[in-house]
Amino acid sequence: MTARDRNSANRAAWAWTAGLIALAVLAPFFVYPVFVMKALCMALFACAFNLLIGYVGLLSFGHAAFFGMGSYLCAHAAKVWGLPPELAILAGVAVAAGLGTVFGYLAIRRQGIYFAMVTLAFAQMVFFFCVQAPFTGGEDGIRAVPRGPLFGVIDLENMWTMYYFVLAIFLFGFGVIARTIHSPFGQVLKAIRENEPRAVSLGYRADHYKLLAFILSATLSGLAGSMKALVFQFASLTDVYWPMSGEVVLMSLIGGIGTMLGPVVGAFVLTTMENYLAQTGSWVTVIQGVIFVICVLTFRSGIVGVLSPYVMGRRGRTDELPPEEIEIEEDEPAPRKLVEPASQTR
Repeated sequence: MTARDRNSANRAAWAWTAGLIALAVLAPFFVYPVFVMKALCMALFACAFNLLIGYVGLLSFGHAAFFGMGSYLCAHAAKVWGLPPELAILAGVAVAAGLGTVFGYLAIRRQGIYFAMVTLAFAQMVFFFCVQAPFTGGEDGIRAVPRGPLFGVIDLENMWTMYYFVLAIFLFGFGVIARTIHSPFGQVLKAIRENEPRAVSLGYRADHYKLLAFILSATLSGLAGSMKALVFQFASLTDVYWPMSGEVVLMSLIGGIGTMLGPVVGAFVLTTMENYLAQTGSWVTVIQGVIFVICVLTFRSGIVGVLSPYVMGRRGRTDELPPEEIEIEEDEPAPRKLVEPASQTR
């Protein structure tokens, strides 16, 4: 890719980013705000999960534990402890970060399916703890969670105020992930994903980097769960049950693993399906499965992974460039053969 291609791609990316932010700002004027707020919470959750699987190569089946515990602690802190929303959110994020540290330290030394099964086992332990713990309310959950005034000034009971607060939190979390991916730390994560033994041979402590990425992913998952508890003013076992881990995997796969906007698109697609297919009852899971299979067969790189070359204008760019700007890889010259001198005969 030439310098002109890179500049045009960067301009297109910034234009699309500005357009999507403007669309999110105007969305509550055309769509039910609670629906968009739920989609934004799930999008942040999916982006946090994608940071781990897309840029480190670790598949976790236990992210529901961080999402659910963040939701529970935020709801408990706001209702029982009487904390303001900003402190309640910090409490949920802190608990998720603590769980991520413990789970990551114990599971990060495993790879592949073993890592996935260990995270699933830890998540099920958290689920059964939430079933028995008195502060979670058991199967009833925590209801009527007060939102309260943000910083003692901003009233979050107002639907419009709450929406833009959720949007600001989502943009903050998305910005943290984007900055992490494009930082030297993110480049090391990609190197570990592609070839961990080579990264270790270069002097990088792979387990250390993977643990930090796991903790960051768990922290942002707890932030998403805390926001969901305030949006719906409710925390339940659904947030910490294993199907929630499956949903976030589907969101990332449908949108595109290893892409920035893929999890966001996948979250909006899945949330829309749940909203408009709710009237089908138990068939909604079957319909979601069929649509998921179609998406996997049609968009093997995810929706964003397939469409991004066309959107960014990189497909077919070589034909439009003048001949002097087309990069041509020259064939390497064949190695010379060393001919041993013939032995002299007497």
